Amino acid sequence: MDTVRALTLAFLLSGVVALDNGVARTPAMGWNPYNVYLCNTDEAQYQAAAQALVQSGLKDVGYKYFGLDCGWQSTNRTSSGTFMWNATRIPSGIPALAEYVHELGLLFGVYSDAGYYSCDFVGGTAHWIGSLGYEQSDADTFTEWGADYLKYDNCYAVNKTDFVDDYPPIQEEPHYTAMRDALANTGREVVYSICEWGVQDPARWAGPVGNSWRISNDIGPPPSFANLQRIINQLVPITQFAGPGAWNDLDLLEVGNAGLTEEEWEMHFAFWAAAKSPLFISTDLTTASNEVLDILGNERIIAVHQDPLGKSIAFKRRYTDDYDVWAGPLADGSVVAVLLNWANATQSITFDLPDVGLSAAYITDLWTGAELGTTELTYTTSVGAHGALVFKLSNGVLAPPTQFTTYLAESLSNVLTGGATPRALNSSASVVGYIGYNGTLTFTGVDGGATGGTKLVSLTYANADYTFYNTDCSNCRRAEVGVNGGAPVIAEMPISGQSWDILFAGYLLSLNGFVPGTNNNVTFSNYDAWAPDMYSLGVQA
Repeated sequence: MDTVRALTLAFLLSGVVALDNGVARTPAMGWNPYNVYLCNTDEAQYQAAAQALVQSGLKDVGYKYFGLDCGWQSTNRTSSGTFMWNATRIPSGIPALAEYVHELGLLFGVYSDAGYYSCDFVGGTAHWIGSLGYEQSDADTFTEWGADYLKYDNCYAVNKTDFVDDYPPIQEEPHYTAMRDALANTGREVVYSICEWGVQDPARWAGPVGNSWRISNDIGPPPSFANLQRIINQLVPITQFAGPGAWNDLDLLEVGNAGLTEEEWEMHFAFWAAAKSPLFISTDLTTASNEVLDILGNERIIAVHQDPLGKSIAFKRRYTDDYDVWAGPLADGSVVAVLLNWANATQSITFDLPDVGLSAAYITDLWTGAELGTTELTYTTSVGAHGALVFKLSNGVLAPPTQFTTYLAESLSNVLTGGATPRALNSSASVVGYIGYNGTLTFTGVDGGATGGTKLVSLTYANADYTFYNTDCSNCRRAEVGVNGGAPVIAEMPISGQSWDILFAGYLLSLNGFVPGTNNNVTFSNYDAWAPDMYSLGVQA
């Protein structure tokens, strides 16, 4: 058994390790002010937003956690060290606001920070108090006020002068376990939301620490489609870590906010829901349009989000510069599939059911509820620019698995040019790195079968070129892949993790130009940037 297959089997035999605190068995849903009010929300705005959450009907479909965010805190504690609120912004006090929220039938969320001071939107100059060193006192105070949810941020985590540090010199997990233990000591059930922006790869350690963890830098403000792409790429290697009680948090919803089109709102909402991210509305509900309320209130998609199986959709295939296919199982044995149109224009998209492991299924459109009937192999329809298809696939017929012949990148029969060179991935496996600019990797002796032509190939690679900010290819690298000197296909390959010893297996491409027999060459290059480090090439047998 090769290394990748062994790693895959180990994953399939393992379960999600989750914080057992009695809450968030399905992902939390609610409202948070940050994307609409930044850190400037006052008591009247909080009260109006809570009323709107109820009056809009959104509370009735599951949005029950009403949260505070930065700016409600004081800059000083009491003489006894007790956390205090900003009396100018919250004149009636936080206990009174919590009571107001609870009387509306909502649950109350507070916000604090695992550092010396909290985050702000004025360059770190506000110096609102954080909870570092006061974890038990603050947990006691928050729960005495009636907190049911805590969003716990990450500013000033290193010292009192380092406002935001994407690469801190300290391990941040102890800051978060300290508050976890303090909340447990209160005896109150509190959903614990870790907000450390994806620093230090939290999906790989935060399951037993918090009920959710931010996987990325902020989605905004301002919102943009590029932000969605960056976050979606960052999710690719970590979907397996989500499950009941423990969730990947893709950040607050921008649905309803200027900067995204209605189709982008729909993609954003549907993907977040199917990925089992907490769904926190962050728009002004007092002025929300019917279109916004219809998206946020789509009960079919909310049912996917709240499905008791708790499995996130996973990345299945990327048709480069075209569309993505993601899918995951539901508790009733059906499958949810989400197709993302990356194109800047409306286009016809063909859904190949074998991409999600099926040869036939009964399709329901979860946006409209339309029953599309039983489909075999493919379904084609039109999708708006940056829009999404969301299908429930019932009565599925399993497709026979594709068999691949695997070729290792480090093989001595391959040809490396320029700076491309092997490196050890771990004690038992190697990859070829520095592919790009003048460095190329060519697999030789590849079998094109009896007929040649077009083949499905499966790539296994390492790519830890992650970013907290938008770039040309945010959280991905491009590889140009050509067969026998023909025109290459450009593959946009997401990160495999946040360290260079993590592989991603099963990135699928369709390549043409194969000839019959074993005299085929497949070349990886990128003349403008670095490609991922390659572990293996699988070619359809």
